[in-house]
Amino acid sequence: MIKLSSCIEMMFREVPFEDRIAEAKRVGFSAWEMWSWTNKNIESLVEATERANLPAVGCVVGSQDENLLATWQEGGMLVKDNAYLFGEMVEETIEKTEPLNIKTFIVTTGNALPNVSRDAQQEAIVESLKVAAPILEKNGCILVLEPLNILVNHMGQYLYRSDQGFEILRKVNSPNVKLLYDVYHQQITEGNLIDTIRENIDAIGHFHIADVPGRCEPGTGEINYKNVLKAILESGYRNYVGCEYNPSEGKTTEESAAQILDIVGSIL
Repeated sequence: MIKLSSCIEMMFREVPFEDRIAEAKRVGFSAWEMWSWTNKNIESLVEATERANLPAVGCVVGSQDENLLATWQEGGMLVKDNAYLFGEMVEETIEKTEPLNIKTFIVTTGNALPNVSRDAQQEAIVESLKVAAPILEKNGCILVLEPLNILVNHMGQYLYRSDQGFEILRKVNSPNVKLLYDVYHQQITEGNLIDTIRENIDAIGHFHIADVPGRCEPGTGEINYKNVLKAILESGYRNYVGCEYNPSEGKTTEESAAQILDIVGSIL
């Protein structure tokens, strides 16, 4: 069956952050995830996770080291010389979130650099991911590289197409480095969702879902989520599908969650 994770950065905003974990459990989610860990109280999140008996499954790679970040911000993973910094960030992220037992970590490329060829920037991404791969393998973790759409939300982002992402992953050639396939972003960018998922499922380590337009709950827009989720299930994927959406206007998070849970129930 499809296991749904709630991205509590976007959902249950009507309550304090730690309380959103219990809310996600109450309405029927199987796990929770977040964006940055660096601005969170990990100890409080551990306590909330244990109280709710709801696992944490994902967060974004980051660092609390100001000196490292100052260097990293000069091009990030699009600069080949920064690859060792990325390895340090991955190690720090794994270490600091270990109490939450998170095993899936997210990274995006950032905006394309002016006056640097796309080939050179891709080589830099590959190098960063190759540095991270043995760290991930040693710790039994997965890093997922996420393409973001550049038409609505992330103008200028280097990586926006899934085929570009899969090409990078082939060059990295690690079972611990995969793609985060965000159905919302890829519907805006390229469509052809189901065939892409079926043909590349072995390289996909996590999914995010929201509808188009509006980035609201599945069932509010143009994506046939019953068919998309059925294709994911039939592909053999058994990890989590992250609900990363804004509840539509006039709906509580609980009401919006009921809609996606009904869709999942209809394909069992």
